[in-house]
Amino acid sequence: MIFTVIATSLLALQSAPEATDQPVPAPAPEAAPAEQADPNIEVVEKRPEKITDKKHPDYVRCKSESVIGSRAKRKRTCMTNREWALSSRRGNEATRDFVGDNQAGFQPGTGGLGN
Repeated sequence: MIFTVIATSLLALQSAPEATDQPVPAPAPEAAPAEQADPNIEVVEKRPEKITDKKHPDYVRCKSESVIGSRAKRKRTCMTNREWALSSRRGNEATRDFVGDNQAGFQPGTGGLGN
């Protein structure tokens, strides 16, 4: 108990500002605001309009997918129509490459494992 009181008082002394012989400067006067807002006028924030057209490229769609290994868990993924199209295109390209590499008669050295 005594140790904590001594430690606390030492910390308080260390964090206290040191006295100096230099005078403390006076705070600078605050600049007056150039224009005062009228309290009777309401400020309305402009929000972007909500996109309701489901075919618009920036319309956000969410899809729910089952989680492998669970009967009840679902994973929800939300992207814009533009992002869904890009994801689909990338998946199709990867599938095409995979199938093409595994077809009979593919050329060695083009990404396959054959020599």
